[in-house]
Amino acid sequence: MPPSFKPAYLIHGDDHGRLAERRARLRQLAESESGSQGTEVFEGEGATAEAVAAALSAMTFAIGRRFLIVDGVERWKAADMRLIAPALATLAPDTTVVFFGREEGRAKVPDGLAEAVEKAGGDVSAERTVRPWDLPKWAVAQARGLGLELHPAAARALVAHVGERQQRLLRELEKLALELGDGARIDLEQIEEITASSAERKSWTLADALVARDGAAATRAYLELREQGERLAGLLFTIARRLREALEVATRLEGGESTSQVRRGLRMPPKAAERFVADVQRTDVASLRAAIAVVADLELASRGGSRGGLGEDTLALTAISAIAA
Repeated sequence: MPPSFKPAYLIHGDDHGRLAERRARLRQLAESESGSQGTEVFEGEGATAEAVAAALSAMTFAIGRRFLIVDGVERWKAADMRLIAPALATLAPDTTVVFFGREEGRAKVPDGLAEAVEKAGGDVSAERTVRPWDLPKWAVAQARGLGLELHPAAARALVAHVGERQQRLLRELEKLALELGDGARIDLEQIEEITASSAERKSWTLADALVARDGAAATRAYLELREQGERLAGLLFTIARRLREALEVATRLEGGESTSQVRRGLRMPPKAAERFVADVQRTDVASLRAAIAVVADLELASRGGSRGGLGEDTLALTAISAIAA
């Protein structure tokens, strides 16, 4: 079924990335519907109220729907509405005009444009930049519109993984909607699993295997990561960070804190925290300090400080064996 279009639209706001995205999508849709001959674009110096009003009032013999895309209406003044409002009130059938306003500071769409668009039977929508601290709440609302139930903690984790760009967050939510289906409930652990890359997940698997002193699992994870093209230098950062976290947990446990107290203090999903603390309990403070020293030596050797000309993989596998011993 072909899309239906209203006579007029006003799309404005300070989220310029989203506005550009909607403009590009609309132009593609308009040209597929009416062809390039039936699509007129007004931008830059040519996007004046006089030019747009004249185009709206002009007779045309084009077949099919006619589209007018007007960019930059944030530069118009209130006086320009004396030309635009009458033209919108007498729009020809099968005509759609879309106004885009990239607002910022004092640059705003003129008073009366939204009212004139609505009186013509059109729609007005605002694309506003969401403040960083409001993004999780915004993500929950966007997910609801896509048929998903996103837990607030999962929304916070999504923002932490993906970043603060609203378009990127929306794309991730759309992918989740396609993958999980309508009505899916998404919790924190699912977000951690879904948004982490394959390489990132395997890096943590390698680090956790070293914490647990599981040499076979660590060796498998390391070789898989190397086959994927991951560099040793990047892996060492994750390993060292995880070992330091493990040392802190081991120190707290030896200091008399309960496992439940320690788990609550970890910034990770409950099940992941439970597994991590269990891994730490298989080792001790002295072993973890020794493991951190081995990783430090490996980092030095990987930067050219090795003796005997050993390759990176040989050095890494030797270090894994030493940590797991």
